[in-house]
Amino acid sequence: MRLEEYWGVGPKTRETLTEELGRERAVRAIESGDVRTLADAGLARGRATRILRRATGGAGMDLLATSDARSAYKELLDLAVEHAVTQRAADRIRVLTPLDNREAMDERLDDVLAARDAWTELADDDRTAVLEAYGRYDERNGSERAAVEAALALLAAGVDSGPFAAIADLERDRLDAAAEALSALDGGRVREGADEELDRLRDALGAVEDMDANALALIEDLRDEGVHDAQGFRQSFEDHLLTETDVTIDRVRDAMPTDATDATDFVGDTLRTLRSDLTGAVDEHERAVASDLEETLSDAREAIDRAVEAVDDIAFHLSLARFALEYGCTRPVFVEGDEAAVSVVNARNIALASRDGESVQPITYALGDHGVTSVPAGVNAVPGEERVAVLTGANSGGKTTLLETLCQVVLLATMGLPVPADRAEVTPVDSLVFHRRHASFNAGVLESTLRSIVPPLSTGGRTLMLVDEFEAITEPGSAADLLHGLVRLSVDREALGVFVTHLADDLEPLPPEARVDGIFAEGLNPDLELLVDYQPRFDTVGRSTPEFIVSRLVANAGDRSERDGFETLAEAVGNEVVQRTLADARWTTGE
Repeated sequence: MRLEEYWGVGPKTRETLTEELGRERAVRAIESGDVRTLADAGLARGRATRILRRATGGAGMDLLATSDARSAYKELLDLAVEHAVTQRAADRIRVLTPLDNREAMDERLDDVLAARDAWTELADDDRTAVLEAYGRYDERNGSERAAVEAALALLAAGVDSGPFAAIADLERDRLDAAAEALSALDGGRVREGADEELDRLRDALGAVEDMDANALALIEDLRDEGVHDAQGFRQSFEDHLLTETDVTIDRVRDAMPTDATDATDFVGDTLRTLRSDLTGAVDEHERAVASDLEETLSDAREAIDRAVEAVDDIAFHLSLARFALEYGCTRPVFVEGDEAAVSVVNARNIALASRDGESVQPITYALGDHGVTSVPAGVNAVPGEERVAVLTGANSGGKTTLLETLCQVVLLATMGLPVPADRAEVTPVDSLVFHRRHASFNAGVLESTLRSIVPPLSTGGRTLMLVDEFEAITEPGSAADLLHGLVRLSVDREALGVFVTHLADDLEPLPPEARVDGIFAEGLNPDLELLVDYQPRFDTVGRSTPEFIVSRLVANAGDRSERDGFETLAEAVGNEVVQRTLADARWTTGE
């Protein structure tokens, strides 16, 4: 396959990859989703990630029908990456895409949940040992040695179920031998400490080289000891060599010349001969040791290769398992065939939950042929089986957060990952239309929005519409007409959808297949913050609550003039309600 046939690879990128990797290696890196290899070749990591997402999951990326859907997808991956145990696992998470195959979704869910269960069963000390092993794996850039040592750490921790089972039947003795051999070899050379005799010969060679570099000083030192005749000098030099170099007496005597004319020639010839002999001995012994080590590695090659692959896969699934544990994620139920549903019981918004100190109210919500049979206390009814809902209610009432939560659940389920809910039912969709509120009031924005959210409804596939305050991009009268048309089109095309709006009264009559849900504010707390029940009430129109906002503005007015202005607004929205709200807040604080 030509490199240019991959999405995002143009002539310049092709030239870079070919020059640095060669065509075949570049193709292998793309097909295997290897971000690191492409980044090391000179591609920006973000660009490499985008290329690999399309190469390995192009059909899944087509599901993301709007820029907001793509933004939500990337936000989820960023949050998941925070729990990666290796850089390679982080890279693999970054190139995860929605899957277009139900079997693939189930298979990944099986692996991630099995990893989660195995991880939770480990003792804290064993978890720490595994994470430390993966830390060393990263420090050594995922080398074979680091992978084998990580496999041994996993074996020592006793992890042998789920994805971890891949290393459970590896021969520990063989891996131990392989780890020792890999730690001893460095690019074909034998590292210091790997062989005692080799270290001795190297030390002796180093000592002789030091003497040779300072031969004249050595001669002077020997003469200063009172040695003046040739025989005494020879004996003193021999004693010095045996004491300082750990060279055998036979090797020393064999190196001493018989025809030297003076002390300088005698010492110089002896040291040069010793250097040559020891260099040869070091090389010969190192070749023998390296050969034995290579043979050990050859015998253990299958175990090493299995360990490398298993450790990498385990890191990937363990990272996703840690992400699932962090947010209390569970396995979704897939609804397929003629039925269609998106439903959640006690769902949490992951983006909110990731913020320190943020309190997240779980939400129960449902569209379509769902199995939700109970709702939180205080909710008026169990949600009906309408596939389309219009969501109304209080300002800052969490309507957008509910859309984001449903989007997160569907994206995670479609990627084959657990979802942040006690229970969830999901129909895998062909198009996810997520549209956040964009307060840009012009014809260009209206046209571009319609171009992005309408065509997916016309493709014939299953579509999920999550549209937030469509009226923000055009005047209210036209917005109501267009929004009514979008609801009707969604119903006609048997899509699933939630449309957030403040124009519910202007949408009547809705198709009977659509319902209206509402979120309600209940007043102000002692800090004059809005009290909202974020759980929608089904088949109930929620109302905006400007009186609560105005009440807070009146209470917080900086001076009399400013207060008078806000009190004028209080009269407009209902002064009696504003005053009652302020009285309730004062009563709560004891004022």
